[in-house]
Amino acid sequence: MPASPRGLLRPGRLARWTGRVPDRHSAPGPRPPARDRLAPPSGSTDEPRPAERPTRAARGRTAHPWISPLAPATLLGSLVAVLALTFRRDDFHTAPGTLSRWYALAWVLFAAAAWTVRRLGARQAAVFVLAGSAAVAATGLLGPPRTSTDAYRYAWDGRVQAAGISPYDHAPEDPALAPLRDRWLFPTDSACHGPDRAPVRPAPEPPAPGAHPRTDPAPDHAPNAPSNTREAPDHTRGTSGPAESQCTRLNRPAVHTIYPPVAEGYFLLVHRSAPSGSTLLPLQTGGALLSVATTAVLLAAARRRPDPRLATARAALWAWCPAVPVEAVNNAHVDALGVLLTVAGLVAVPRRRALGGVLLGAAIAAKLLPAVTLPGALSGILATNPKTPKAPENAGSPASPSARLRRAAAAAVRPASAIVLPAAAVVALGYLPYVLLSRSSVLGYLTGYVAEEGYETGSTAADDKNRYALLRLLHPAPESWALPVVAAVLLVVVAWVLLRGDPGRPWRGALVVTGTAFLLMTPGYPWYALLVVALVALDGRWEWLGLPLAGVAQYVTARAVDEGAWVGTLGYAVAGAAVMAGWAVRALRAASAPPPPGPHAEAPGDAATPGSPPGSPATRPRRRRVPR
Repeated sequence: MPASPRGLLRPGRLARWTGRVPDRHSAPGPRPPARDRLAPPSGSTDEPRPAERPTRAARGRTAHPWISPLAPATLLGSLVAVLALTFRRDDFHTAPGTLSRWYALAWVLFAAAAWTVRRLGARQAAVFVLAGSAAVAATGLLGPPRTSTDAYRYAWDGRVQAAGISPYDHAPEDPALAPLRDRWLFPTDSACHGPDRAPVRPAPEPPAPGAHPRTDPAPDHAPNAPSNTREAPDHTRGTSGPAESQCTRLNRPAVHTIYPPVAEGYFLLVHRSAPSGSTLLPLQTGGALLSVATTAVLLAAARRRPDPRLATARAALWAWCPAVPVEAVNNAHVDALGVLLTVAGLVAVPRRRALGGVLLGAAIAAKLLPAVTLPGALSGILATNPKTPKAPENAGSPASPSARLRRAAAAAVRPASAIVLPAAAVVALGYLPYVLLSRSSVLGYLTGYVAEEGYETGSTAADDKNRYALLRLLHPAPESWALPVVAAVLLVVVAWVLLRGDPGRPWRGALVVTGTAFLLMTPGYPWYALLVVALVALDGRWEWLGLPLAGVAQYVTARAVDEGAWVGTLGYAVAGAAVMAGWAVRALRAASAPPPPGPHAEAPGDAATPGSPPGSPATRPRRRRVPR
């Protein structure tokens, strides 16, 4: 009976075992029985080695293989159910305390699910993370935006651009845009009695045939009305039909848009691709697609990491985080687009600087906040101890630290330009069409927004909105000196990243700079922290996840208590303490860890002749000779 192909000894294996190269015309003989088979040489990987005794942790992972996927599946299903119930309720205005408890439950389930997925293999974890990302994101589609009205402004900007008008030229309440007012964005009469409605002047109606509208302005008071009784101005006097009150769901209808050009292009794209009669569901669907795409980029980057299993599990820190379905999907914040471009840019920077710079520039042109990640993209660019050997210097004249720093700065110009210049070019090219087509400033309400949020020196709004909350623990009124202190601290952190950062992991430096800026400025909107969540998923330093929780405490939970500013301060203080605790634990682990082996360390049991170079006959494993 002829031997099966599995029983044939491959010529390559025969040559490695015996040292003889078989003739290419000779057919290999049948494989000998197991009792007569020669043992492979030590160190060979062709045959399996005797199984070592598994550790207790390994036995726990392999004793019941169905337990490992069952735990994350159960926790993930519970998380999806809790999020679905959260979005079916509208508690932001009526019961913010109840909404905070639902958020807390979702975060607990998220933490447990993200911890259990670490027990899975890389391939199994990738399936769980991607499928869970789609399920978690889908929960945000179950209701209208619950905690923000920014998506209505996105829809309006897309509507205005589709009409061929620059969104930077007119405020939403401008009568010149009255023909573009859709009823779901500008409701009337009884629909104006809900929360988050801003009154606007009603759209003027065309005069009736034969009517002669008044040329004199309508008085603010009726002729016989008391002086303290003020009636609404009648903007439709002389037109057909009675006047009706009109409002808008847009926030800040009296100011121009603030969003950068890539975001405006995204709004136009969603408006063009949305079916007729749709409202905010296309924007929410776009947010879901962006969040799942970010998960896919994280999983693709994990395959090139030294530990793909752990890096794959870290992607769940973004994919399953409750902040993603709340802010990126349900509220449809354009920050999701900036996060996707930022993650893709930071992943591309170590291998292709120019591509990384282009993606980071697009992220900045979508949402200005990703600009704080640029120092991370330049991590280690000013390092004074490069790995390449230098020519020996003359004895007695060692280079000073300033000389080494100057050399490092000169050497850093080219790689820094490869990142910064493409980023700046993308931002400039993005703004160029709007500059040419707009009559007003393309910065829109940016400067007014900075002042409104209290980030100007001496601004009184900083106290009302609890900005610089942690600095207020040092001084009750930091408005006059907060900005110089924040700038100085950030400058020190950026310098540390440029000098000591890891160029192979630019997201680590980006996380440090971004997280420090959040702790110093304590923004009050939790959707800004989506960028922090994505950087945590890249780097794995989970202690920074306290920042989005602090944003929720300041934006949602503070509404449930009187004088709730202390809630946001407490949230950011706990987040800062968690960051310091995580840093201390990692430093202690690094100090107590054994030193890594040398680059040419010998395996245990291998004897080498002292002084023999690696790969020499003295250090090469010996083959066993088989007698003929």
